[in-house]
Amino acid sequence: MSDAPVLEERSLYEVHQKIYPRAVHGWFAAWRWALVVATQLVFYGGAWLTWNGRQAVLFDIVHRRFYIFGLVFWPQDVIYLTALLVLSALSLFLFTAVAGRLWCGYACPQTVYTEIFLWVERLVEGDRNAQMRLDESDLSFNKFLRKTVKHSLWIGIALWTGITFVGYVTPIRELLGEIRSLSLGPWEMFWVGFYGFATYGNAGWMREQVCKYLCPYARFQSAMFDRDTMIITYDAGRGEPRGKKKSAGAGDCVDCGICVQVCPTGIDIRKGLQYECIGCAACVDGCDQVMDKLARPRGLIRYSTTNAMEEGWTRREMLRRLLRPRVLVYSGILLGVTLLAGAALYARVPLKVDVIRDRAAIAREVEGGSIENIYRLQIMNTTERARAFTIEVSGLPTIRLAGESTAGIAAATSRVVPVKVRIDPAQAAPGTYPIVFTIRAIGDDAVAVHEKSVFIVR
Repeated sequence: MSDAPVLEERSLYEVHQKIYPRAVHGWFAAWRWALVVATQLVFYGGAWLTWNGRQAVLFDIVHRRFYIFGLVFWPQDVIYLTALLVLSALSLFLFTAVAGRLWCGYACPQTVYTEIFLWVERLVEGDRNAQMRLDESDLSFNKFLRKTVKHSLWIGIALWTGITFVGYVTPIRELLGEIRSLSLGPWEMFWVGFYGFATYGNAGWMREQVCKYLCPYARFQSAMFDRDTMIITYDAGRGEPRGKKKSAGAGDCVDCGICVQVCPTGIDIRKGLQYECIGCAACVDGCDQVMDKLARPRGLIRYSTTNAMEEGWTRREMLRRLLRPRVLVYSGILLGVTLLAGAALYARVPLKVDVIRDRAAIAREVEGGSIENIYRLQIMNTTERARAFTIEVSGLPTIRLAGESTAGIAAATSRVVPVKVRIDPAQAAPGTYPIVFTIRAIGDDAVAVHEKSVFIVR
């Protein structure tokens, strides 16, 4: 008999097994679907709203203008985009500190589209058990037909999602006209295909793998949790020892496995909080249904905190810890940034001016001995109506404009206006002098901009 060691080959990577989430009904499922409907009404419907004869929400990258209802933003307004990103980050920190991964469980696009695709899958192939039987069966006409219908619906939803996404950059009515006439541009075609393929692949095929392996939020979420963060928890003290038969000393958990079957990432919440948990609370609804059937109290799996579970706190005692220092700091910063951004947006003047000196002619002497400098004023009218503006200059006693002192600017456009500025020859010795241009809307003195420059005397 040989004493040679037996070699065993093992893979470093786990073979992926498809997860078949079971349909669940309950309070949290209703909230999740309400968010699905609300977010998709905003996304799909927002592209069709009109405002002042144009698309209400349009990111016109070609002309470098962003329209959001009555507001027109230019590249110079990037500070508002910065404020929006800061507010989004602070909101994420606040909601996570209070109640865990609310964003992931209810409003993340990956969750939303996965819910939609799962609904289509159940509609075509049946419930969880029917899907498993269909996948395990040999290829047949029924299987081929159901798979074809399912993937056709998925592709249709994904393509319409891609078209809507591009419809916020290219006006959606114009985009659909290009599609019907087969004249879609290369970039539009690329982004429709890319976003549609990403939706189909992520929500139809990858699903929980996006949350577990691609999304970085799952990896650093623990940094935003503390012992008073409300998370999905299993009450082991009440549920253990688990078992299917009711006996003296047995816990309320009957080991039915519903909490695992309804989980979109396939985890067992009874093993404790795991990074794969997206906080959707499907296991809470599933467990509550079982407890109702067994005539036992709900809440074996529920939203709770680490301190509440260990100390046996009531819900009221747990909620008292809601306004703790971390939450108050996040809330204060979020409120402050919101007020500042809102005030800045409210006080925003719908006029922008850039003053550029003509470097080809620094200073020159003209008729009558006057000293002249030439400037180019780039005037941007950010409103959606044509306006006329007066141009004034100040800073030196005899400084004046030579030529036209008014300029008409079309709606939501910019125009470069050449301006000649003169002073009397005896006004100043050679040197550089600060001056100020004032551009004011005719008929609306509140719309005015003051821009500094310099006047050169040689």
